[in-house]
Amino acid sequence: MKKLYIFLLSFFLLMSCASKEEEIYTPIPYNLDIPQLFADKLIAPIIPTNNPLTEEGVALGKKLFFDTILSADGTKSCASCHNPKSAFTDEQQFSVGIDGKIGFRNAMPLFNLAWNFDDRFNWDGKAFGLENQAFEPVSNPIELHADWKKIEEKLQNHQEYPTLFLRAFGSSTIDSTFVTNAIAQFERTLISGNSKFDEFLLGKATLTPEEENGFNVFMDEAKGDCFHCHGSNNNPLWTNNQFHNNGLDRNFTDLGLGKITGDPADNGKFKSPSLRNLAFTAPYMHDGRFATLEEVINHYSEGLQPSATIDPLMKQIDKGGVNLSPKDKADLKAFLVTLSDLDFINNTAFQQ
Repeated sequence: MKKLYIFLLSFFLLMSCASKEEEIYTPIPYNLDIPQLFADKLIAPIIPTNNPLTEEGVALGKKLFFDTILSADGTKSCASCHNPKSAFTDEQQFSVGIDGKIGFRNAMPLFNLAWNFDDRFNWDGKAFGLENQAFEPVSNPIELHADWKKIEEKLQNHQEYPTLFLRAFGSSTIDSTFVTNAIAQFERTLISGNSKFDEFLLGKATLTPEEENGFNVFMDEAKGDCFHCHGSNNNPLWTNNQFHNNGLDRNFTDLGLGKITGDPADNGKFKSPSLRNLAFTAPYMHDGRFATLEEVINHYSEGLQPSATIDPLMKQIDKGGVNLSPKDKADLKAFLVTLSDLDFINNTAFQQ
């Protein structure tokens, strides 16, 4: 009886200590390092009130992002398809899942996600909110192909994770909501805002004549006419985060936004990606069909395909495109490359 009494007393003391730790630990708020141009030209980043950024949450999200424990067979992680050195995209046209299954869209790059003001993610806008976007790949049969309940069990039985979740979210009981909240917190810290063109706008760098002409081509409605969808010197995101049919196809095998909304007027529309970090994010377009920037520029110059839902911004569709001269094409590419951010892809805070 004495041993039983000691055991029960020890058990209740341990439970009491654990309960007190869950009650008293307060995560440390995480302060985003917001680039000057973003602060000057954009509204504040979108941080959900039910998932505020904390030091502990971001650190946990980073660990999870790179951990193969989230896949059914323990061979792939989020980073397998979103490589930091490729601005968190995949250099392959289509990523390969754990079972060798191949996807049908190119992995989107991940940066400046906290300024996605309409809060729709993926090429087709399927995911509302970054937390929801992080949920689907784990169970997707052509991605990590896992059962969330089994993933929760693996994390719960892990040597480190229960303590890390306790410190991040005040509970050592792990569920998918805490997992995706942590990953979303980490992803919101992935900020890219230090390219050569950023330095130019801040008066710290000079453009070459070719780069300057390329920017003028980009902004000229009679030439490149690119800024409507892809931002400008007044929009440092270099995207409007909206969905457009940019004349890739006459007929659609992938309906894009139309499959999500059910509205035929949305068929063939896909999210406009940011033009930042194009030097690192090939191949291009939702299906990775273009291997080089030259191919992308040629598409808009003379490769547009008419269809019922072609965006009105494709104003030269009847001519096949904007018909740039060889010099303007070369200079436009030179400008686009100035939007690439070496500091971002080399930032150790974003790497394993």
